[in-house]
Amino acid sequence: MHKLPPSRRLFHALTLASSVALAAFAPPALALNPNSASVQMFEWAWPDIATECTQWLGPKGFGGVQISPPGASKNANGWWGVYQPVNYVNLNSRMGTPVQLQSMIGSCHAAGVRVYADVVVNQMADGSGTATDGSTWDAASLSYPYFSANDFHANCSIADSDYNSPAGRSNVQNCRLGGLPDLATESSYVQGQIANYLKALLALGVDGFRIDAAKHMPASAWTSIMSAVKAAYPTTLQGEPIWVTQEIINDGEVDRPSYFPVGTLNEFQFTSAMRDVFRGNNGLSLSSIPGVMGTWGNWGGSWGFIQPQNATVFITNWDTERNGGSLNINNALSNDAANMRYTLANIFMLAQGYGEAQLYSGYKFSDTGADRPTTSPYSGGMAQINVVWDFAHRWTPLANMVAFRNASIGQAQQNWIVGDNANQVAFSRGNVGFAALNNSGSPWTRTFSTGLPAGTYCNVINGTKNATGTGCTADSVTVDASGNASFTVPANSSGSTPAVAFYTGQVVGGNGGGGTTCAVSFTIANANTSYGQNLRVVGNVSGLGAWAPGSGFALTIQGSGANVPWTGTVSLPAGTAIQYKYVKWDGSTAVWESNQSTASGNREFTSCTGGGTQSRNDGNFKF
Repeated sequence: MHKLPPSRRLFHALTLASSVALAAFAPPALALNPNSASVQMFEWAWPDIATECTQWLGPKGFGGVQISPPGASKNANGWWGVYQPVNYVNLNSRMGTPVQLQSMIGSCHAAGVRVYADVVVNQMADGSGTATDGSTWDAASLSYPYFSANDFHANCSIADSDYNSPAGRSNVQNCRLGGLPDLATESSYVQGQIANYLKALLALGVDGFRIDAAKHMPASAWTSIMSAVKAAYPTTLQGEPIWVTQEIINDGEVDRPSYFPVGTLNEFQFTSAMRDVFRGNNGLSLSSIPGVMGTWGNWGGSWGFIQPQNATVFITNWDTERNGGSLNINNALSNDAANMRYTLANIFMLAQGYGEAQLYSGYKFSDTGADRPTTSPYSGGMAQINVVWDFAHRWTPLANMVAFRNASIGQAQQNWIVGDNANQVAFSRGNVGFAALNNSGSPWTRTFSTGLPAGTYCNVINGTKNATGTGCTADSVTVDASGNASFTVPANSSGSTPAVAFYTGQVVGGNGGGGTTCAVSFTIANANTSYGQNLRVVGNVSGLGAWAPGSGFALTIQGSGANVPWTGTVSLPAGTAIQYKYVKWDGSTAVWESNQSTASGNREFTSCTGGGTQSRNDGNFKF
């Protein structure tokens, strides 16, 4: 039984009471972007993230932003200080105050962006001193606010050999990571402190958590912690399941499936694979990707990837960009960004269909231990891109691919094409999107079978539709009536981004393809979808899947909840009698309107003349 002094018991009770009060008076849920892509914004201050959610992340379709650890931590002249917590009660961090944190969460939600907090609870700070919230600690005596020596494992070290087999799991979970005092997370008291911390963050409006060093704690401990958290918060304040992903580097000792009930895992196999195929390590190339990671509906590959519903993927994060574990955004350490490998890999990640994708946005450095810059990301309210902060989430090819990914949710990754050499590949996402990448020094020109409806599409690698929707701000691609398109993917030596990508949401009104298509916008609400289901329009023309639900046109959800509207725009043959229904689709099972796939109750209309636009606002899903 752990007893706290009266002052601490009172403060802790007030903290929890405040959390309950905040939850009781929480604002109504807001419409949020699809959660297929998020961005890690490493050590960005809370007010700056609020600005970025409003100015950029929300409008570009990002579903979430992952923030650095918000708790009280060691004051250190290095980025690693935020990964040395001192207590889990006070939320004064180097990124801002609790008031600024809650204000930022509100701004991000208003922009349609979820907020995920990085959570560090395996270890505590070393040394001694005064933390970011003014509290003190002493590691030598294991003296921390709300913890005593009884709450820690004995002082032992993790050997490299412990990571090689299950026999080392006990040391990995009970000894000191990097020499930092190791919390006994199997203890009910420690679990209670962690659960209270997570509940306090949820009360502020946080939508989920990234669990740092998850494999250094038992999966059973996290199952217990999250059960306690979900008893108080079955959903977030926005009415969604609590998002959880876990840092688990795959090796010989970890049992990854045991963590699946807690949440998704950071699939570091993807990070390593992208590094190796884009650098050409060990004889690998872009054409090696299906063999390494598997294919749609048959994931795993020779590297043993986990299934996509259990995975979050990224090209780099703050650890891997410093330790050589990934492609590197920082030209002071590698030339991955300068020679477009980094950009190409991120384009591939957002275009492909495996896992939930996370971009990374940090700051420039030459010393791998360097702390966050003191310089603001903005000057006169303008983003200073690639100056001190890299703003990778604003790089045109990466930012525009977020909407591509959102439009492609649930669409099969297929039509894999290898070009003139092994570093030229292309593929489609159902009949919604198509991407081609060229990591070679030679341009790639050919006619591609895209599987997309006829029309003129903006190449989102370089631009989007103009304000009137009649043209593109950069180059375009024309798809003919057979779904074929002829274009050149620049060489990765030309100075241009060596990729082409387009999707049905970027069809221009004056389609330039002979005026043979009509851009039709579909809207439907109150479908009572369940978790994992998407809505598709399925009908009698190829653009609507020719009555095959798996090939139907995928709509995009406009918010969160079972009954919010779904919308999307697709190019259909002009002047054609169209019959269609809305279908709920989970990747294998179709639930049709009127609960049947027969002609009874089909919706009907005649599409507009070539080059025109048309809206189908169909009210409610028919049951």
